[in-house]
Amino acid sequence: MSFIHDDFLLDTPQAKTLYHDYAADMPIIDYHCHLPPAQVGENTQFSNLYAIWLAGDHYKWRAMRSNGVSEHYCTGGASDWEKFQKWSETVPHTLRNPLYHWTHLELRKPFGITDRLLNGSNAKQTWDECNEMLAQPEFSARGIMQKANVKLVCTTDDPIDDLAHHKSVAADASFNTAMLPTWRPDRAMAVEDAAEYNNYIDRLGEVADVTISSFDDLITALRVRHDYFQEAGCRLSDHGLETVFAEDYTEAEIKAIFTKVRGGNELSQDEIKQFQSCMLVEFALLDHEKGWVQQFHIGAIRNNNPRLFRSLGPDTGFDSIGDHCYAKSLSKFLGRLDDENKLAKTILYNLNPRDNEVIGTMIGNFQDGSAAGKIQFGSGWWFLDQMEGMTRQIEALSQLGLLSRFVGMLTDSRSFLSYSRHEYFRRLLCRILGRDMVNGFVPDDTAMVGAMVKDISFNNANEYFPFEVPK
Repeated sequence: MSFIHDDFLLDTPQAKTLYHDYAADMPIIDYHCHLPPAQVGENTQFSNLYAIWLAGDHYKWRAMRSNGVSEHYCTGGASDWEKFQKWSETVPHTLRNPLYHWTHLELRKPFGITDRLLNGSNAKQTWDECNEMLAQPEFSARGIMQKANVKLVCTTDDPIDDLAHHKSVAADASFNTAMLPTWRPDRAMAVEDAAEYNNYIDRLGEVADVTISSFDDLITALRVRHDYFQEAGCRLSDHGLETVFAEDYTEAEIKAIFTKVRGGNELSQDEIKQFQSCMLVEFALLDHEKGWVQQFHIGAIRNNNPRLFRSLGPDTGFDSIGDHCYAKSLSKFLGRLDDENKLAKTILYNLNPRDNEVIGTMIGNFQDGSAAGKIQFGSGWWFLDQMEGMTRQIEALSQLGLLSRFVGMLTDSRSFLSYSRHEYFRRLLCRILGRDMVNGFVPDDTAMVGAMVKDISFNNANEYFPFEVPK
């Protein structure tokens, strides 16, 4: 039997039935990812296995560095083949790291390779076989999405993005997968560096055709772009936060702070916190006004290695889990919006597993009966989208909320091969529920539990998000 087989992770008869009969064939709504929109819009035909699998993958780079592989073979000047060879040599050393499972799931789908465990000795065989398939039209960016039964993806986009590729995909009736933008306005509140912030605000003003001299101008420009995203099909926002700010502020204070930073002056830590607290509220009000869903990814410490950040830049594998305490500020932020009846549907993702129960209980404070699961505890994210991390998130949500109303998995990935993460999640979900059925923790009722599996796999997301999923 191959390592990745039909019953991989499914260790009870009930789990096998749940997965094969209820989960496996459900479509995918990938409501948060970092796919480059241009690759979908242009239907990229990838030149080789490195281009689709390793380029930009900081998960793999971290593992390779830990295995003693030099930067030359990660982000440096080595050839694509040389980088793939070094990755293949690293794979056997990733046992018990989720990369080992993901690697072989991704070779199985879409490439159909199940007869080997990737290593340095069979790297060339794997390279040649996959490259031959990648040259075929059905292995283009869009072809791979269709193979994975992806109905809709939401990319992650800055307010200044032109969304040209989203528009071209929407206009192409031959492609039955929707690609929608997601509003990610983090740079519009990133006032820690006055010069960098002002460069961004200048660009924002240009694309919005608004001269931004005051805080009111800033909000006007953001509203123009928010409207533009709405017209392009956007129905979600996303915010990447190290922690949550909910400082008190007055309108006069915020206007003065913006005038100060717009003048090129650095802000104090208190002023930064006040301004970012205000901007989180302003963004949330825009989302509520249009009926969008807002997402908050909380807890990453980014760019920890100053030397390599200077040479390689962000998103290159030097981020980690933070240890901020933000329960009170998160409660205050959500409460401030709820108090005005302007709290949109919200998904909260924590990166520190210590905070699972915090989020699991926090979401219950702001459910208001207007929608099932209005406030969601998001799936295990980044360092937690692995077996233990996803299990702990499922367990916390089950004990403290309603797992049955969970909107399920997402890829959070830049790779078109990452749809196997949905498969991994579904197998793990069925494993957990199958064991519960065996142990008598839930009824041994396949139809009842199977319906829940279908809901978490697809139906809940299809009902929760305010966009139309292609049939």
